[in-house]
Amino acid sequence: MATVTFRDESATGRHLAEFDLPDLPQRISARELVRLRVREEVARHNADPASRFTGLVRPVDAEVELNGYRMGAARRIDWERQADIAERAFQRNGFLLLVGERQIDDLSETIDLTVDPVVSFVKLVPLVGG
Repeated sequence: MATVTFRDESATGRHLAEFDLPDLPQRISARELVRLRVREEVARHNADPASRFTGLVRPVDAEVELNGYRMGAARRIDWERQADIAERAFQRNGFLLLVGERQIDDLSETIDLTVDPVVSFVKLVPLVGG
């Protein structure tokens, strides 16, 4: 079993947040890895629902804030729906997925977590007017 470190970074490489997830298989697809990350962050949010969510992708009906999303009232989030949103965001280049120093371009790619246990998510911000 492997322990992975999920790290959020800005487009300039600034460290934003990080958490570890133990007991993962040694080899896993990028898709499964993204979905596991989303499931974990939603589970943490749902354990103590708040009106702000700090996760990989924006929940439905939430507004973007600095390093998070304002949801109005505190509420639970559906992790599967968030994971589907994350997959679509990846396919639209909404964020980069880096394993070690290598960029992952395909969600079906298999990742060896014993070789590269740090997985970075770089959120990309669309340019105004572009």
